[in-house]
Amino acid sequence: MNLSMLLSSLLFLLASLLLLSVVLELRRRARQVVRRLDGKAPSEPRLSQWLLALGTSRLGQQSVKLDNETQTLLNGLGWRTARKRALYAAFQVGVPVLALALSVLIQELFFAHVTHRWVAPTFATGMGYLLPKRLLAMAVQHRKKKLAIEISTFIPLLRILFESGMAVEQSLRVLSNDGKQLMPTLTHELRLVLARVDSGLELGDELNKASRLLAVDEFTDTCVILQQLIHQGGGAMKSLLALKLLLDDRRLTRLQEYISKMSAKMSVVMMLFLFPALLIVLAGPGLTALSRAFAS
Repeated sequence: MNLSMLLSSLLFLLASLLLLSVVLELRRRARQVVRRLDGKAPSEPRLSQWLLALGTSRLGQQSVKLDNETQTLLNGLGWRTARKRALYAAFQVGVPVLALALSVLIQELFFAHVTHRWVAPTFATGMGYLLPKRLLAMAVQHRKKKLAIEISTFIPLLRILFESGMAVEQSLRVLSNDGKQLMPTLTHELRLVLARVDSGLELGDELNKASRLLAVDEFTDTCVILQQLIHQGGGAMKSLLALKLLLDDRRLTRLQEYISKMSAKMSVVMMLFLFPALLIVLAGPGLTALSRAFAS
């Protein structure tokens, strides 16, 4: 009975994979036809094409559109193009299916006599659905920390360019072109803003939009000062200096909090590992002497 159920599960899995591969192959061929009509050569790997086809499907798009938090996280990570959103949608759909298939296969092979057979597949599917979003949230938090650190370098460079007589847009273009290695994350956002400005949009509105999408306090405060400088034409140098001092104070406070937490953690580690060894070294001879005395 277990062998027949295992064979039926494997056949169902193979049929599902075959059907999925056929659908993805048809979508890949359709994309190749469109690219050839546009005069573009298909140079993407097959796996990437399958992921894009799965992400651009109706199921993949619905998995991303149903959750507004996912849209916010993708904007915060800088994944605003249709290609990157399609890749995330492919992982959002594919990881639960893969987790379900693996859990069913492992259960049939190694735990065939389990009473409640639906618990492990359900748990694996839920974990597979939540895992891409949790990884996305962790990546967004890491990127926000990088932006906050890069702002501390961005403001002094911006003040130097302002003092040399450059306007706001000229300064941003210089930093976006020459500061790629020093501020990679921030210059990427600046290039996106300037690309929209080149298409005819207003710089202040685009900075405001970028600050709302990223939701980083340091970047938002800097964009407010830049908008003030754009509309008023001056009087923002003192504001930039005050913001730089404020950011330095915030960073110093965070470092002090981190050091205090680290000292508490190290005290726990010392009590767990160092104190037993110290007790053995100091009290070991005395305990040995007492044991010999009682034994005699």
